[in-house]
This record gives sequence, structure tokens and C-alpha cells, in this order.
Amino acid sequence: MQNEAIMDQAQRLQQRIVDLRRRIHRRPELGFREVRTSRLVADTLKELGIEAKTGIGKTGVVGYLGREGPTIALRADMDALAIEEQNDVPYASEVPGVMHACGHDAHTAMLLGAAMLLSKVELAGQVRLLFQPCEEGTDEEGKSGAMRLIDDGAMDGVDAVIGLHVDPRLATGSIKVGEGAVCAAADSFRATIIGAGCHGAYPHLGVDPIYISAQVITALQSIVSRRVDPTSPSVITVGCIQGGTMANVIPAEVELRGTIRSLNEEVRQQLWQELRTVLETSRALGGDFSLEIKEGYPILVNDAAVAGLIRDVSTEFLGPQNVHEELPEMGAEDFAILSSRAPGAMFSLGVKSADREQPLRIHSPSFDLDEEALPLGSAILAGVALKYLAESTS
Repeated sequence: MQNEAIMDQAQRLQQRIVDLRRRIHRRPELGFREVRTSRLVADTLKELGIEAKTGIGKTGVVGYLGREGPTIALRADMDALAIEEQNDVPYASEVPGVMHACGHDAHTAMLLGAAMLLSKVELAGQVRLLFQPCEEGTDEEGKSGAMRLIDDGAMDGVDAVIGLHVDPRLATGSIKVGEGAVCAAADSFRATIIGAGCHGAYPHLGVDPIYISAQVITALQSIVSRRVDPTSPSVITVGCIQGGTMANVIPAEVELRGTIRSLNEEVRQQLWQELRTVLETSRALGGDFSLEIKEGYPILVNDAAVAGLIRDVSTEFLGPQNVHEELPEMGAEDFAILSSRAPGAMFSLGVKSADREQPLRIHSPSFDLDEEALPLGSAILAGVALKYLAESTS
């Protein structure tokens, strides 16, 4: 199928893709609870004559198109967020306290659109459709949807993997794609500053963990500014402080929780060590500490060849003026776990409408997107898959 035909057919499918997105948006489901969404995905794939396996990665669906040979996987995440929607639209969430505030409804609909396009052509290999649960969090064992897909063999035999994410800061009709590190590793920490509780009127009789915590938090800010190479982006954020229950009582402990972000594996390890070194301040001030660091998603590194395919196809579809370079960001993506198993790349799809105001941020209760972008995402996914298989077999 020529690229002109792919785009033309994708535009004809726009209303169908929009309808799917709105059905998913109305009935959002949190991570590993995507039962209704998975059923809709599986039923749609079966209507297209595509083999669909359900219950992969708990609530995921994997579709299989084509035949044995080079294999490329296309991934869409399906989970929603625990946010109360504020949009006054006909397709607003009907589930209290849950909404698609990150565009995963659109990702799922666009991958189904790509399946519609690919189901009409002879494939020179296999396209594997990964409808992934729970990108936004983890289960009781600390595993995200991507990890669970891998556990269930969804990436076995995959030679390349592609993903996309909507970007409300980027105009509809354009994309961004980069090479190398594009999303940060995201680790979390929990530190307990241990003091000795006492009456607030007699601080000299105890050890004040609130005072110590203030020194620790201030010192933490010097790690990135004074200990890490300034050409290596990194972030340490304390997002939660808990300690004390009364105004006149110095507590025995204060808990700090935060996130550690890095775009370089050596820097990642350095940040862990520097965090521990700063917490030693607690002992110098008469207290003590405990520290737990939880390793999170790895750095998302876009493979140069796969990113090049996305760039080439998008240039043909959208024009070179609408294909931009993706700069590294400190956000994290569990797509990095999939792309650690096969060369992969993720691109950003513009969904900013020229005709109406919309929030320029995801995870907002008023997040929405320009549905004119949906067939473009489907076309690019399908076009990249076809180009990859054609080049792999030639």
C-alpha cells in the first residue's frame, strides 16, 4: 500500500476511530482493571479477522497480523487516571473520580485504527499489536503493564517496537521524534529522619527531626547543582513530608518521600549515592536515618534506526516542516522496558487544536485533545510497520 493510500484510508476511518476513543473515554478504567476496554479491543480485532489473545499481562490484549518473518510490535497503553473530569463534553467520563487525562484512550483508538489499515494488506512479516494495561502505575509486586506483558511472552521474537504519546503542546499535523535518551529514569525514595521526641518547650531535651529534615532538604538541592556534571540533566524532588501531630510536640521521626530523575545511567547511580551522603547530615546533627530507594522505569533510549523510520514516514505524510526533533525530558515512560527487549522508539503526536482553547498539560482534569489528529497517528503507526517489514525482507 502506498503512503498516499494509507493516509487517504486513515482519513476515511476518522469517525470510526473517534467513536472508539469516545467509547473508551466515557468508561475509563484504572491500571490492571481495564476489563471493559480489553473486551472492546479484542472484539474489534476479531471483527477485523485479527487473532487476539486476551489476559496477557493480566488485562492486556495482543493482536497478531501477518505471517512468520521479521516482527514489529506497535504499543498502546489503555489505563486511565484517578482524576475527576471537569470537561463539559458529550463523551465525558461517566465513572466518578476516573478519567483519561493522559490520552491513553486516544492511543488505544489509534492502534485499532492502524489495525484496520494493516488488515487490508499483505504483510511481509508479522505486526504484533500490544494493548498494554497499567502504564501509570504498578501492581502489588511493583510491576507495570509493560513488565507484565514481557512476563507473558508478548515481546518474544519481536525485532523492533514502536510507541506514541499525544502531546497537547504540539500542533495537530506535526510530530516530534528523537534519538538516544528521550525520557528519564524515574526512581523513588523514602527516607526517615530519626530524632528523639520531646515537649516543644524543651527542645534541648530531645533531638528535633523537623529541624534536621530542613537541613537535609536544603542540602539535597546541592546534589544536582554542585555534585553532578551540569551537562547531565537530573532532578531530585522531595514531594512529601510527614511528621508531627501537635504544635507543641517535637516528633520522634519525620518521613521524606521523593523522586529521582536522570538521563544517564552513571549519573543515576551517583544520585543514589549522593542522596545517602546527604542523609548522613542527620547523624552529624545528633539524629539518625533510614533510606529506601525503589528502582523505577529505566531511561527511554530511542534507537537511531527505528527513530529514523518514524521520521521518514512522518515526513512523507506530514511534510518535513511538521517533523521536529524530540528533546530529552525528565518524564518517564514504561515503554522503556519494552524497548530494552528490542530496538525501539517512541514519538510524540501533536494534538493541539488551532480552533479552540485546551490545556497544554497532561494529567489535568480538563485535559482533552484534537480528534483530527487520530487518523494521523493511525497512519504513521501503520506506515512505519509496513516500511520496517519491507526493508527487513528486502
